[in-house]
Amino acid sequence: MATATVAHEDPASSAAAVPGSKRNLLRDIILIVLLIVAVFAIAMHFWIYPRVMAPTLTTPYQAVLLMNGSVYFGKLSRTWSDYPVLTDVYYLQSVTNNDTKQTSNVLVKRGKEWHGPDHMVINAKDIVLIEPVGETSKVAQLIAESKAQK
Repeated sequence: MATATVAHEDPASSAAAVPGSKRNLLRDIILIVLLIVAVFAIAMHFWIYPRVMAPTLTTPYQAVLLMNGSVYFGKLSRTWSDYPVLTDVYYLQSVTNNDTKQTSNVLVKRGKEWHGPDHMVINAKDIVLIEPVGETSKVAQLIAESKAQK
């Protein structure tokens, strides 16, 4: 006659394999906490850090040099953004005297163009440098003269 044997599992050793066990619950809680910390760290890096590290502007006007060599003067805001905004914009234009063939630079207020822009939104990746326009500089004097003529 054949005898049947019944295998008995030890209840203590099978608890680790049960999905709802305390060990798996603790692991899941730790993973969730780590995920929350990681999301918070990423948010800090992409949202808060650029705002804290934005340059401090100490003068009313800034000179903004772009990668294409253009220089614009104006009031720069949103320096923490991927798209800073320049308002009250001026730029240099070279003018040649036909009689003397001498070239001089003239500061021109932006906004006289056909589309009449009142500001510039600049891709931050195109900015090479930002410099303050000294309040006693020639550019600041020309801007003040331009405003006085209005």
